[in-house]
Amino acid sequence: MAGHRIFGTSVASVYPLYVAKVERKGRDAADVDRVITWLTGYDADGLARALADEVTFEEFFAAAPRMNPDASLITGLICGIRVEDVEDPLMQRIRYLDKLVDEVARGKKMSSILRGSGAEVT
Repeated sequence: MAGHRIFGTSVASVYPLYVAKVERKGRDAADVDRVITWLTGYDADGLARALADEVTFEEFFAAAPRMNPDASLITGLICGIRVEDVEDPLMQRIRYLDKLVDEVARGKKMSSILRGSGAEVT
């Protein structure tokens, strides 16, 4: 079964683009890390290891400790596509991540980005 090209792309190759996007808007890499860990359950060491090992998006999400159950609350458009309507589970997870990074870059409050999960706002 052929997958989309992004499935085989390393997270480490896209991560600097996420960081650059949020930094242009006055946020930082810690905010990117926070949304990634919220979504996937990776801790800081696990995320750093995944980036260092240059795992693909497919491997990254397959090895995620747990997908946040509130991820289904992520809605809206990313690249002209409604994230809630994406049928492929892996592509939907990638789009969820894109949407979270986009919200960080747009300056949304972290409590809103993390979907009111009771996460401490910093």
